[in-house]
Amino acid sequence: ELNLPIEKLAITCFAGDKDCPKDEESAKIWMDLGIPKERIVFLGKDDNWWGPVGETGPCGPDTEMFFWTGSGEIPKKYDPEDNRWMEIWNDVFMQYNKTKSGFEPLKQQNVDTGLGVERVAMALQGKSNVFETELFQPIFTKLSELAKEKMDDKNIISYRIMADHLRASTFILGDECAVAPSNVDQGYILRRFVRRAIRHGKKVGMPANFCVPIVELIVDMYKSDYPILNEQKKFIIEELKKEEEKFERTLEKGLREFEKMATKDISGKDAFLLFQSYGFPLEMTEEMADEKKVKVDVEAFFKEYEDHKKLSRTGAEKKFKGGLADLSPETTKLHTATHLLNEALRKVIDSNIKQRGSNITPERLRFDFSFDRKLTKEELQAVEDEVNKVISEGVDVVRKEMSIKEAENLGAQKEFGQKYPDTVSVYFVGDYSKEFCGGPHVENTKEIGHFKIVKEQSSSAGVRRIKAVVGDKVKS
Repeated sequence: ELNLPIEKLAITCFAGDKDCPKDEESAKIWMDLGIPKERIVFLGKDDNWWGPVGETGPCGPDTEMFFWTGSGEIPKKYDPEDNRWMEIWNDVFMQYNKTKSGFEPLKQQNVDTGLGVERVAMALQGKSNVFETELFQPIFTKLSELAKEKMDDKNIISYRIMADHLRASTFILGDECAVAPSNVDQGYILRRFVRRAIRHGKKVGMPANFCVPIVELIVDMYKSDYPILNEQKKFIIEELKKEEEKFERTLEKGLREFEKMATKDISGKDAFLLFQSYGFPLEMTEEMADEKKVKVDVEAFFKEYEDHKKLSRTGAEKKFKGGLADLSPETTKLHTATHLLNEALRKVIDSNIKQRGSNITPERLRFDFSFDRKLTKEELQAVEDEVNKVISEGVDVVRKEMSIKEAENLGAQKEFGQKYPDTVSVYFVGDYSKEFCGGPHVENTKEIGHFKIVKEQSSSAGVRRIKAVVGDKVKS
């Protein structure tokens, strides 16, 4: 038992609607456990309902526990609008299956319970927020050592944002998927965290590259419970350092530009200029605008963003799926060569390498893959030799159709971020490689001819790019 004081607890239960009845059962159990009736409130689906993840699937009502974090006398009645009550725990009743026609009871029902471990620690230690627990104190100490302005009541929000966002960034970078900062998908979430932390670091006088010592501390704090952080430490530090240096180059100019704009509400065009030219995530521009008590035209920003994407796609719409410019024999050979290159990189360089994209014309292939450094001449030669070895062996290339689950169980490689249907096409190059792909391919690797890497370079943060050519006339 945690012995959480009942006098500091309040509860919410599901209020009921046309789909599901009011959760009187949970309320009665809470009252039997000693929670006063005045501390139990019934709320709707926006607050006390979970799922489904998509349009259909398992879902159900939930009941949530709140802990009083304020000072002075605890209110006898629970007010959901009073933010001094902090949610620390919830119980989701996986009770229904949502179908296209409505809700039906699940045959297998269960309670999915989850607590916020830091919030429970806060409650047990008598703190008013998680930042006062020992989980954040070492980070604050290090930040104060580095900053010109020591932590006080005026800048405490900046310190909390730096500590929280850099810790989150450490765990994202430390994940086995190896997401790096970028302007799309998961990489954009990471970029927003890092750049917001850097911007708040600027406000309190942090030196350049202050993220690195903070992240080193965070890795050391958590490495015993999360060994992967130590394994990924080099990647984490290198990517954070690159992102910080990249943002530092444009931050000062961007801040000056923002100051000129912020004399009035900021247009979507100006917000997009800050994003495109100075690397300011929209959320960061909104936060700075809020501090200046001006507004940002978010709707117009997204229109500018979509117009920019359409412009960037001009000339690319004629390309086939999979990055192929056409279906010529030359392109087909190069396409098959990317499969060999993809597997050779994992066999020769690092088994964790994943494809990040490709572009193939009749003249050359361009292949992007996840890796955090430049390949040496010796490594490139070894990869090239590996590909040519498979080509010379005359291996048959075979296409098989199967369920996506079956393909995944076989270990077939797929492109990061790509969505696939339930039934997929998998190409097998003998026993050498197997990969999700729509084709086209040669029937035997000997048709490819000699393979030669002509260039290796950085594509983006944490992603390298190889350009190569093939053919009987191409020789070392």
